[in-house]
Parts: sequence; structure tokens; C-alpha cells
Amino acid sequence: MKPSQLRAKAAKTLSQLLKQEGSLASLLQRGDNAQDQQSFPLLQEIIFGTCRWYFQLDAILVQLLSKPLKAKDNDIRCLLLIGIYQLHHLRVPEYAVVNETVGATKLLKKEWAKGLTNAILRGFLREQDTLVENALKKPQGKYAHPRWFIKRLQAAWPTQWQQALEQNNLRPPMTLRVNTLKCSRDAFLESLANAGIGARAGQLAATSVYLDHACPVHELPGFDDGVFSVQDEASQLIPDLMELGSGQRLLDACAAPGGKTCHILESGQDFVSVLALDNDARRLERLHENLERLQLSALVKTGDAGDPSQWWDGEPFDRILLDAPCSATGIIRRHPDIKLLRQDADIPKLQAIQAQLLKTLWTCLAPGGLLLYSTCSVLPEENNSIVAQFLRLHPDAKVEGISALWGVECPTGRQLLPQADGNDGFFYARLRKSKDALASAPLESSTALENSQ
Repeated sequence: MKPSQLRAKAAKTLSQLLKQEGSLASLLQRGDNAQDQQSFPLLQEIIFGTCRWYFQLDAILVQLLSKPLKAKDNDIRCLLLIGIYQLHHLRVPEYAVVNETVGATKLLKKEWAKGLTNAILRGFLREQDTLVENALKKPQGKYAHPRWFIKRLQAAWPTQWQQALEQNNLRPPMTLRVNTLKCSRDAFLESLANAGIGARAGQLAATSVYLDHACPVHELPGFDDGVFSVQDEASQLIPDLMELGSGQRLLDACAAPGGKTCHILESGQDFVSVLALDNDARRLERLHENLERLQLSALVKTGDAGDPSQWWDGEPFDRILLDAPCSATGIIRRHPDIKLLRQDADIPKLQAIQAQLLKTLWTCLAPGGLLLYSTCSVLPEENNSIVAQFLRLHPDAKVEGISALWGVECPTGRQLLPQADGNDGFFYARLRKSKDALASAPLESSTALENSQ
């Protein structure tokens, strides 16, 4: 697409995000024609970058506007933000940024904004140092995060909140998980070196590999053959934490798109069954694709983990993974639109979902079984607080500590915060069910696993 078209599309997409009409994953798609595909990396860079620095950019923009724009002109406001982002963060010639951003006003059918856009961007170029200095005086501008999240992080991590915010603004590393059923990590690193691709072994998970530079997966040796997958190192800790073994029945309760399910299967254990469950049939298509590429097999069902009558045959599971829906505040650097989409009021709603899922799935766990509760959140309200509340209500549940050198020890588990050139933010808690606990009775309306999709 032409440069002005690209800016107009970026402004429309950002405007849709601010109106909660989708996420970057759903709104930002590669075009079908070659021209659109060629310009996609720049489009992605502009939108992702503007989301990453949105609150700082907005603190700059308000200084340049004599009065706020009307709500119906939010697309123009977004156009101004992406223009400032390009001038401040990208190595694009200033004249090109100004000209093409001004030209985008016509494509947005708002030519009246041509003069305003030109004046705002040129005003930024004249007063850049002063504008940025003023923006940094407020927490939102300094840390480029919403105020509600800064406050929660300060309360949760008094000595680490600033570092966590700074990590969120960095570009994430590209991390791979080696399929050790097909290749050792050392052998895979050697194949990367032979292909001239710089990489290093991770420190937390024995399957993790970090690339020096991100690149398309098909440019790496072995992807189509199932030698590796893309997965953050923090989530690669799951198989070891679950104490997997042959003869177990296992449930991955919120499985899509399947990275954790596949890693569990790559452990090489002779499981009785592995059920991968998710309530999003579209996302489960990705899980099927991953299983096929990796040449793995699991029972896959579409169903609500909070309603076992839809999918459970009443036979208890020895291991359950509950990677619960959460604020995703531990993976902001990978999904910077979380800064715009997530609201403070969402946290209590998510807590209710997490608590209910944990309570319900506990009934599906066999006496003596282990449930691993995990989130990609850095907020204790979704992590330690949820598990602590559950323990108070369930005397047959006991926390099994995680003895490790990584993360921060919490009363009920262990928290990882985002690390530069390292892992994302994750929380883990291991819950063991008492051996003398009464097994739950089968649900009358349940469907046998053998009838799974």
C-alpha cells in the first residue's frame, strides 16, 4: 500500500483499539496482495510502537492541541499520535513522515484536518525536547503505562515496579522451545550456528533457545519437521512443575492455541490420556495445526472449563493444568495493546472467573493428584490472592512449594517478572489434593472423552 494509505490504516486500527473493537491480533492482518505484504512490517511497527508508547505520546499531544478533539474525530487524534511516534522513535525522514501523515487525512475523509496535522507535527519537531521533558513529569508519560496499572504495580512490587515497567517497554526476544523427541537442544543450537543464525541456550528451561535476532520461523531449520516451536521460556517450565509420569490422565483446561499441551506431550511420557480443552473453537484450530506439525496426539474438545457437564466423563484426572484467563500484564511487551485494552475494572471480573475455574476443576482432580495454577499476570490479586482464598475454602488442598532459583517466592507459589532478553511475567502455584479426599461423583450430563472431537 502507498505510504499515506499505510498511515491511514494505522490510524483506523488504533482508533478501533481505543473503542475496544478488537485486539491487534484480530485487527492487524497481512494483506493478500504482494504490495500489502511488503508494507506490513512497517504498518506493524507503527501500530505496535504507538501502542507501546501511547501514554507518553498522548502526554506530548495534549501539549500541542489548543483544545481536545471531538470524540467523532478520534481517528485524527490517532493519526497525530502515530505521526509523533514516527518522528520520535523511527528513522524515517521527517519530511516523509509529515507529508504522508498529512496526506492520510484525505483518505480518512477529513481534509479539514490537513492544516492541523501539519501544524502539530511541525510543532513537535520545533519543541521536541521541551515537550518530551514535560511529558516525563507525569507517571503515565514517564513509564508509558496507564495510571491504574502503575499504582497496582507499585503496591505489589515496591522495589521492582519501575524495572517491571521498563521491561514492558522493551522489544521481547524471540524464544524457541526445542522438541526433544526429535532433537537435543545442543544439536539444534549447532544447526542454527551452521545456518549462520545467532542463538543461545536459556537458563530456566532445558528446552529453551533465544535467538539473537527475530526472524520468520520458516527461515529456521526444522520448523516444518516439528523440531521446534515458538514459546516464551517462562511457560516452558510447566512440564517439570507438573511432575509428569506414565499412566497419568491429564487435563489442559484452557489449552488453545496449544503450546503448553504440545510441550507436555513432548515430555515423552506414556499418558493414559491428555485432554486439551478450550471454549474457543477458532483458537483450537491452531492447536490442531500444532499437533499435526509436531506429530503429536491428544483428545481435543471445545467446552467451558467452568462447566464439566459439557465434557467430563467423571473419571478424575491425575494432573490438571489451569492456565487461567487473566489480565496478561506479564506479556505486555509482546502485546502492547494490553495497555489500551485492559482496564482497572477488569481485575475483579477476572478474579471471579479465576476463582470459579479453580473451584470447579478441583472437583475433577483425583485424590493425590496435582493441579498447576498459572497466569501470565504480574498482579498478586490474580495470583497469590486467588490461591490463598481457595486454600481457605478447601481443607483437602495443600500447596507444594517450588524450589527454584528463578522468580520471587510467594506464600502460595512463585512469580516471574519480565526480564530483558529473558522470560515474560508468569505466576505458578502447585496444589496437591489430599490422598484421603473423597473422589467426585461422575456428572450425569457429562459426555465420554472417547466422543471428543
